Amino acid sequence: MKRTFLFGGRVYTGRSFKDRSILIEGRTLSLLPADTPPADGADIAAIDARGLNIVPGFIDVHTHGAAGVDVNHADAGDYEKLCRFFAARGTTAWLCSILTDTREQTNRCIDQFLLHQKQHANGSRLLGIHLEGPFLSPAYKGAMPEHLLQTADLSLLRAYQERARGNIRYITVSPEVAGVTEQIPRMRELGIQVAIGHSGADYQTAMEAIQNGACAATHTFNAMQALDRHAPGILCAVLESDIYCEAICDGLHLHPGIVRLLLKTKGIDRVIAITDSIMAAGLPDGNYRLGVNDVTVKNKDARLTKGGARAGSTLTQDAALRNLLEFTGRPLEEILPLLTENPAKLIGVFDRKGSIADGKDADLVLLNEKNQIVSVYAEGRLQTAQPF
Repeated sequence: MKRTFLFGGRVYTGRSFKDRSILIEGRTLSLLPADTPPADGADIAAIDARGLNIVPGFIDVHTHGAAGVDVNHADAGDYEKLCRFFAARGTTAWLCSILTDTREQTNRCIDQFLLHQKQHANGSRLLGIHLEGPFLSPAYKGAMPEHLLQTADLSLLRAYQERARGNIRYITVSPEVAGVTEQIPRMRELGIQVAIGHSGADYQTAMEAIQNGACAATHTFNAMQALDRHAPGILCAVLESDIYCEAICDGLHLHPGIVRLLLKTKGIDRVIAITDSIMAAGLPDGNYRLGVNDVTVKNKDARLTKGGARAGSTLTQDAALRNLLEFTGRPLEEILPLLTENPAKLIGVFDRKGSIADGKDADLVLLNEKNQIVSVYAEGRLQTAQPF
């Protein structure tokens, strides 16, 4: 078994940077004292990481695609392309987000996900599925096709989960949609974490959803009723409570002041940096697709061609990290949990991903002094820096 020994770098572990060495054996890692000499032998590659920060691989729980691939139309080979693209940008694990679609097309997405799981060879690890809908409010539909939105249907969700063999990890629902709040405990029993969003729910309804088990808010502040001092609504509920808040930190969806406010309100432990990226991520401005929608990207801003509503982003997580550092002025060690530890805890994989610790997956990103990616290891495999 080929082993890799990383030495000389500053390793982010225990939420601070320490002088450590890392031994990668197979897909897992071990932390060693900084002065540990590399073992001799042809089976070990010694990598000099002096001058670099070694941080956990990023985890994106909300993305609709990149590199010309739209999740709703992806086949197994397309998922492999996404895995390589994301890995090169520091995302070593992710969920594929299926935009509300027909039952037939959603089933096809699930089937292609399962086929990819059998064939996956390299790149980041696709951990599961995020369903964005279909139990969403038409009034806050954003890029969702209104004619496909519906009231809560647990039998439909159970059928999707059975077809996915338990791989649906996350779903976005609107609390005010008939049946949603009452069914959240049943959704959780199916092994699915529940986020609330695309919503104009009043404060009480949103709080009931949270009390019933909703544990996150989808792209907080976006596709969500604005805060009102007399009728505070869903936004007040998600900010006041202890649930996780997704945030799209591209400088378009949220003003930097809102990002700072969100972090000050929720704290580092409860914010998750997502991309909500579409197939245009990594590509020039132009015309693209998002599920059933035509999307036009101009100046990196993705909007529905018809109507002009914002439709996802062209963000990648390495860019989100640099944006967060610029927007907040906080040090790297404070910002990293938003892309690593927090999403891992949300979807229940922190036992093996989201931090650098003995026995965990060797998902590592090596950053230079400008927080640009130098190299990436995904489950112990060195990734190609620029595959496209």
